[in-house]
Amino acid sequence: MITIYHNTRCSKSRSTCELIDSTLNTSGEPVRIVEYLKEPLSVDELKALHRMLGGRVRDMIRDTEPVYDELGLADASLDDDALFAALASHPILLQRPIVTRNGKAVIGRPPEAVRALFA
Repeated sequence: MITIYHNTRCSKSRSTCELIDSTLNTSGEPVRIVEYLKEPLSVDELKALHRMLGGRVRDMIRDTEPVYDELGLADASLDDDALFAALASHPILLQRPIVTRNGKAVIGRPPEAVRALFA
């Protein structure tokens, strides 16, 4: 199953959905769209997503959102648990889109980055 953590207002997210639908999903795998602003992820779900992504928790966070500054998330002393809690409480902070497939995940910025899941 392919899961897309999607924000309908984001052009990159829409482009990623279209790329998967029109080009990459040649085998017709089921696709699950999660509108994470309507269905926020729990801390446990965010941690599972992070394990699939690898890298730093901060790589999952949009630092251009006003709430990022309001919460003081640039503070390097914040641990991963604080960052996961911020993401769970303020889903607008989650990078978008994130696509998962076969236990791996990629942030679709640019949309072509998701090709790695289909190689």
